[in-house]
Amino acid sequence: MNKTIYFITGPTGIGKSDFAINLSKKLNGELINADSMQIYKELEIISARPRGSDIKKVQHHLYGYVSGKERFNVDKWCKDAANKVHYLLKKKSSPIFVGGTGLYIDTLINGITSIPNIPEYIKVESNNLYNKIGSEKFLKLVRELDYDSTKNILQNDTQRLKRIWEVFRYTNKKFSYWKKNSNKKFLNIENYKIILFLPDREKNYQRVNQRVLKMIDNGAINEIKELLKLNYKKDLPIMRAHGVPEISSYLEKEITLEECIARIQLVTRHYVKRQNTWWRSSKLQIFKKINEFPDEFEPKLTKLALF
Repeated sequence: MNKTIYFITGPTGIGKSDFAINLSKKLNGELINADSMQIYKELEIISARPRGSDIKKVQHHLYGYVSGKERFNVDKWCKDAANKVHYLLKKKSSPIFVGGTGLYIDTLINGITSIPNIPEYIKVESNNLYNKIGSEKFLKLVRELDYDSTKNILQNDTQRLKRIWEVFRYTNKKFSYWKKNSNKKFLNIENYKIILFLPDREKNYQRVNQRVLKMIDNGAINEIKELLKLNYKKDLPIMRAHGVPEISSYLEKEITLEECIARIQLVTRHYVKRQNTWWRSSKLQIFKKINEFPDEFEPKLTKLALF
């Protein structure tokens, strides 16, 4: 029995899902989502979640199974992912994770700092404080509270900065204290293989631009229109997904459709750049790094499946 856990990852918009589906057929595997936005049931089109015939080709897990009203996080995903791994290994199937959220993959493999759950009112408080004083002053404030945790964090990384502030506000202990003194493991992964695709970034940008246009043609605007009817809080993760703020602005007649599309393309290209940076600096052990798109590497898939 092959007890190897596979991770197919890389920047958004490169075609990881199709590659993973074909690999799963050769490995007797099933796919587990490792994309932080494809978990939400309300975001099918805008998150490029596998649909239709793709889902029928192989079993998919952890896709579209979370309500957008939930403030989902890496801890919850890791628990769900670990359960799926145990389930698949028990039935002698290979777990194949596919998605570009590096934090999810890193945490599942290496564990997460055990920090008490932060109440909603603390999160609202941090969001209000950030909006009141702005990013520059908020960064300065958080650095004064916990320099060790913030020294490598940029001013625009608002989610991590808020998290550090919230932990201190709620527990009266620094985030760095929790990180040094405890660690939670989700899986004892002895054998894993990360297949990382990092194709030419400019070509990746072109594919992203085309994918955004396809999303619009496939009904992304109506999808967000339905999402807005649910009246979710603006600071929930689902409301910050690429495309949601931009289409919301279009629906509120603040921008034109052309401006909306251009903004979605821009924020997604920026995300591709951040993903490239994250993976290039990651200390995770990479089984195979491929500087091509998955569909360009497809002819070599048979050789890869032998490992």
